Amino acid sequence: MPSSDIPKERSRQRIQNPIEVWRMQNDVWNHETNLEIDESKNLLEDYNSGLSESEHKIVLKNDFNNSLLLLFLYILQGIPLGLAGSIPLILQSKNVSYSDQAIYSFVFWPFSLKLLWAPLVDAAYFPNFGRRKSWLVPTQYFLGIFMLCLSFEVDALLKSDEHTSPNIVKLTVVFFIFGFLAATQDIAVDGWALTMLSKENVGLASTCNSVGQTAGYFLGNVLFLALESAEFCNTYLRSQSQPTGIITLSGFLVFWGIVFMVSTTLVMIFKKENLGQTSLHVSQQGIKETYKSLICIVKLPAVLSFCIMLLTAKIGFSAADEVTGLKLVEFGVPKEQLAILAVPMVPLQILLPFVISKYTAGRKPLDVFYWAMPFRLFMGIIFALVVFWTPMVKQGTEFPVYYYGVLLFSYALHQVTVYSIYVAIMAFNAKISDPSIGGTYMTLLNTISNLAGNWPATLALWMVDPLTIKKCIGAPEQSCRSAIDSELCAKSGGSCSVTTDGYYVESALCICIGLAWWLHYGNKFRNLQDEHPSTWQCKRNN
Repeated sequence: MPSSDIPKERSRQRIQNPIEVWRMQNDVWNHETNLEIDESKNLLEDYNSGLSESEHKIVLKNDFNNSLLLLFLYILQGIPLGLAGSIPLILQSKNVSYSDQAIYSFVFWPFSLKLLWAPLVDAAYFPNFGRRKSWLVPTQYFLGIFMLCLSFEVDALLKSDEHTSPNIVKLTVVFFIFGFLAATQDIAVDGWALTMLSKENVGLASTCNSVGQTAGYFLGNVLFLALESAEFCNTYLRSQSQPTGIITLSGFLVFWGIVFMVSTTLVMIFKKENLGQTSLHVSQQGIKETYKSLICIVKLPAVLSFCIMLLTAKIGFSAADEVTGLKLVEFGVPKEQLAILAVPMVPLQILLPFVISKYTAGRKPLDVFYWAMPFRLFMGIIFALVVFWTPMVKQGTEFPVYYYGVLLFSYALHQVTVYSIYVAIMAFNAKISDPSIGGTYMTLLNTISNLAGNWPATLALWMVDPLTIKKCIGAPEQSCRSAIDSELCAKSGGSCSVTTDGYYVESALCICIGLAWWLHYGNKFRNLQDEHPSTWQCKRNN
């Protein structure tokens, strides 16, 4: 389905998996360690509220310039994420297997795992260079160099013909590193935002994050897929048809690689942080205390129960969220058209959290989760029906306008259920977090929430091929169980025909598993919100 999803879980708006977007953005917007929170509190406490009018104007001017810088840094962060999110659609148009798509899906895991190295990024730095620039500058240089180098290899990695297929393993490694660098850059920028803006305007940081990441992802995903498509460019942007789009992936990488290198150099030279010692400074106490807090939280019985149930709660959504978009591309829906369908969803995605938060603001936010879950499972049936209907309405290589209207409407309904579950989980995480270690607590819970979507998504992709049954038509002595068998079938004068599509089998299994979870664990999950607040608090020996 179209891309773009929930605030704070939206790391990369993947066309084929809206949830993936939310998982990333959730990581992106919610990362705050204790070190950052303490830094923010100190900043607010030290701020002199008695500024004169002239001083106030200077502060506002500086904040305006700093906000533009933050916005630009978050846009840069969204570019590699958008590119990474566009690759599965390109691969699907080259008829790669779903097992290969499953391998590539590991690219989206770094944002869900950055809690593992975030304390180090916060605490280790060169004071004479800048606490945040010590990580931001080298990270963005690596991203720029990586893009420039990849531009010479990406066409070969994606090459697909009768003799070769895309190099999935190498693509996965390359874009996993992309994701790791983008996650590290996010940690540095999130921390810098707390000290870059004044007390009055520190709230602009989240706006810069959301707008910047969304814009960056749009540029790297939706805009790239549209301008890279010869069909889209010939239909809407050209008077004479040409065999290629306006841009190529290699050219796009070169352009943004140069932008990363130049902009990072300018930030390094002209943007200053507080200077300090000349040697490497590591706050061992901060790192140690952060990891001790994580261990303390995980050992709490209530937290352990919550994490186990949450890690299994999203299995029922995985086929609909992860495979549907790829199936539509397989059945001929242009990938750029799916990308463009995300655009009209933006107003709805902005409005939904505000509406739903009215129902999750009380003592029982998980009630919203409980009642939204069966509706979201039902959307899995709707998506399966839409996929089944797709070949029936295809007119040559085109689809009628009303078909896209149905896609848009079904996606909008899906968004309502997804946001209901997302906002409920975020509200509950905020409700149970121990205020004394709120940053670490929230980051851990959000990480678990993201992993709860990541692992079923990878598994769902992996299982499509084994669940699909094919038959060799024209050469009954041959089979189509593997790629080699399919080749032998073709050499024998036959052709492989799908008799049972694994997507529909998997959709039914996921819905049944999700419904069983809801019936068996739904009320137990809701009852967690009735636990005494003390059951969620760490008892640490200072």
